[in-house]
Amino acid sequence: MTGTISSHTAHHPTDRTRWRLRVNEGRQTWHYISEEESRADPQSDIEKYWLGLKISPSNLPKPTTALEAARNGFEFFKRLQNEEGFWSGEYGGPMFLLPGLVITYYVTGVKMPEGWSDEIIQYLFNRAHADDGGWGLHIEGHSTVFGTALNYIVLRLLGVDAEHPVCVRARGTLHKLGGATGSPSWGKFWMAALGVYDWDGMNPVPPELWLLPHFLPIHPARYWCHTRNVYIPMSYIYGRRATPALTPLTRQLREELYTQPYDTILWYQQRNNICKADEYYPHTSLLNFLNGGLVIAEKGISKTGIRTRALKAAYAQVKYEDENTHYLDIGPVNKMMNMLSTFYEEGKDSEAFKLHAKNNIDFMWMSGGGMMMNGTNGSQLWDTALLIQGVIESGLAEEPQNHEAMKRGLMFIDDCQIKRNPPFMKEGYRDVTLGAWPFSNKFQGYTVSDCTSEGLKAVLLLQGKLSYTTERVSMERLEQAVDIVLGMQDKSGGFASYETVRGPAWLEWINPAEVFGNIMIEYCYPECSTACVLGLTYFREQRPDYRSEEIDATIKRAVKFILSVQREDGSWYGSWAICFTYATLFALESLSSVGQFYSNSEPVRKACEFLLSKQRVDGGWGESYKSCEQHVYVEHENSQVVQTAWALLALMAAKCPNQKAIQRGVELIMSRQLPDGQWKQEAIEGIFNHSCSISYPNYKHIFAIWALGRYAKTYGDAL
Repeated sequence: MTGTISSHTAHHPTDRTRWRLRVNEGRQTWHYISEEESRADPQSDIEKYWLGLKISPSNLPKPTTALEAARNGFEFFKRLQNEEGFWSGEYGGPMFLLPGLVITYYVTGVKMPEGWSDEIIQYLFNRAHADDGGWGLHIEGHSTVFGTALNYIVLRLLGVDAEHPVCVRARGTLHKLGGATGSPSWGKFWMAALGVYDWDGMNPVPPELWLLPHFLPIHPARYWCHTRNVYIPMSYIYGRRATPALTPLTRQLREELYTQPYDTILWYQQRNNICKADEYYPHTSLLNFLNGGLVIAEKGISKTGIRTRALKAAYAQVKYEDENTHYLDIGPVNKMMNMLSTFYEEGKDSEAFKLHAKNNIDFMWMSGGGMMMNGTNGSQLWDTALLIQGVIESGLAEEPQNHEAMKRGLMFIDDCQIKRNPPFMKEGYRDVTLGAWPFSNKFQGYTVSDCTSEGLKAVLLLQGKLSYTTERVSMERLEQAVDIVLGMQDKSGGFASYETVRGPAWLEWINPAEVFGNIMIEYCYPECSTACVLGLTYFREQRPDYRSEEIDATIKRAVKFILSVQREDGSWYGSWAICFTYATLFALESLSSVGQFYSNSEPVRKACEFLLSKQRVDGGWGESYKSCEQHVYVEHENSQVVQTAWALLALMAAKCPNQKAIQRGVELIMSRQLPDGQWKQEAIEGIFNHSCSISYPNYKHIFAIWALGRYAKTYGDAL
């Protein structure tokens, strides 16, 4: 049964004082509680901070040195550490996540928890572009068909009237872009799953790929795990041509989304119709040729026993992913597709479907601007491990008032380490996870190379450098983490993100997503490689007798890889944050750890010259997310605290002799600090797949504290 989730001709946001953030073994979930409960349970500073409410004043002495500024920064940021020891945070930015959630709830008839609908509407109202009323691929991107069509659908499904001014403007922009037929393939999929787009207008997503022999290079098990896990449930739903019964609202949407009557659209002509505003990675000739063949094959296979077998094989992979991740899945895109697949295969009353619905809350994040869907179920481990390293390097961890924060941080990292292998490891094409650290928490359960290394580094520092912490993570468990890292090195010497590189590079020629680059296979990154070099280096200092020859050889190969991908101008391209500034920081950190610093070190000299050439008149650095898209350095209109901190950390790691330039950057960071020690949010920080920006709002505190602390350690009080 389908129907409108709520009704809003006008919009009234919820009472922000009634939202509470709960943590439980690394989970972070927002709940809208009753007025009576809210009176008995006062809001914390953490909740007020993320909701944009006024928190209790705590003006600190005005800093005159970098160390004092770092201390003030941590005094504020400590207030955001929760009782489990980690720092909660938003991980938003992409604008194609909420539509999967809302469409799935509508199709399955599930009622949203209290407050969600109001705050999702509020978020989309606030994120509609001021100039044209549309939405883009991410919050800072230009309006696209993908973003505008899907988020328009969300508002309508949540009960916003078609004649509401926000909908009128968005619909006008959508029509100017040519209508929803120009959506990329993921948009076409979600519209077809809702019943407002015809399946014949999609290029095939055949579940039969799961029947191929594994040794073939095109077998989906060789894809990057994010891509693999999206196309598993997509192929299942496509293979069933699963379409809900039309409702009065979806009939209306069929007329609102297009520039011509729905029944007159020639759907087969829309398969390769992608609006130029959306297209980042155009179809190759090979992909178009293969799609043409699949269209012909689809007509014959879809009604045979082969399709039945293929659907069974695809759904088996859905189940493996669900069971391996406690029904959290690798990310929100496949999470919602898996939930919809479970609805069609097992039904709404099944235990599996109920677990999906229950765990959706892990991806939802409240902010002052409304409710968004995070890009994963958080970045808890990543943020906490980085912060701890910066605080310890600065010397602040030795100060008595910070002991408890460090102890709680160790408590969380201890609990967060993955202590099992996936129950369906072989069947689900998963690698070993025992001993790894994840990006978010242990329940999601995916190994990430750099997260494992950053977790390892944080533990080694907490247990090996601080006199007041007790051993919580045994040497056996640290060795398990090292085993994970050593097993993830690629034959190139570099390290990829979640898995080793499994597929050939030419698979990128059949990338069907149109809006992302480099999604078909794993790639090795200077950022991941650096984290692994440093993690192994820290471990080697404390345990020189464990797999020492392998560790030495691994570090040597990784450094060789990092040097091999340095660009002619001295920079490195960053794939996980913006962009050349970020990757150059990581590369120089790794070179610092292996002694690549002498007067004639050409790679280091060139890297420093590159960074210094980008310093602005105000002493700061500022790089646009467009650097990631265009693969050349693009200036942001303003200096950014986060990127200034990255540049300073890089220059200091490289022992750059230009202390004056470094001092000017420190002064820029200090000038942006508020009286209570915090820094305000500026431009978006992260990126993935070249084209989609994503938020790391904790970075402004983590890296500013770290850069100020490193400066104080290096130069003392000199300003």
